[in-house]
Amino acid sequence: MLFASGGFKVKLYDIEQEQITNALENIRKEMKLLEQSGSLKGSLSVEEQLSLISGCSNIEEAVEGALHIQECVPENLQLKKKIFAQLDRIIDDTVVLASSTSCLMPSKLFAGLAHMRQCLVAHPVNPPYHIPLVELVPHLETAPATVDRTHALMRKIGQCPVRVLKEVDGFVLNRLQYPIISEAWRLVERTHLCAAHFLFRKEWCLPATSTWSCRKGWACGMRSSDPWKPCTSTRKGC
Repeated sequence: MLFASGGFKVKLYDIEQEQITNALENIRKEMKLLEQSGSLKGSLSVEEQLSLISGCSNIEEAVEGALHIQECVPENLQLKKKIFAQLDRIIDDTVVLASSTSCLMPSKLFAGLAHMRQCLVAHPVNPPYHIPLVELVPHLETAPATVDRTHALMRKIGQCPVRVLKEVDGFVLNRLQYPIISEAWRLVERTHLCAAHFLFRKEWCLPATSTWSCRKGWACGMRSSDPWKPCTSTRKGC
């Protein structure tokens, strides 16, 4: 949906046609709801964006003419490696291979591939349509141009990419976010905080508007041009 909102043609690939059919139907329903609520991204209409999205169960057909491939299979190292090995045999030297993994190290994901220099992790935050942060995590063999191209693409579709300069267990977002979440739950347990308010106040998550520290050489961030607005609810206790 995000890539289509930026005017890019998108092909969904899955080995099961039913999964593709269901995904396309869910996308249509979600876009209609976004349009009704005034939250649809991009300058194109719902129908124009939907016309850019198609699906197929043939991996070679799916990647034909692609400039960026975003892998989104379950967090299983062997499954992901199998997918990337298939893609490695098909693509040329111009395509970026990106994984959506939230925890698997890119050096393990892409080990042994012929196109390692075109590979990196582009870890979005769920739900990516509403939270623009994307971690770009290279491995030692990733070409700088691969990171630059992915950064530019993410900016073009309205995301806020952050460059992680070298891989680290948990990446950067998880290492910063989990201590915050753990402390929040401790406050809930000690009745200092209402759980409902914690769960539904998105500004309590790590905001994409933060400038991340580069002092340790781990990450380099930039402020978003469209920062989150604070909660304007008038409900008592919010």
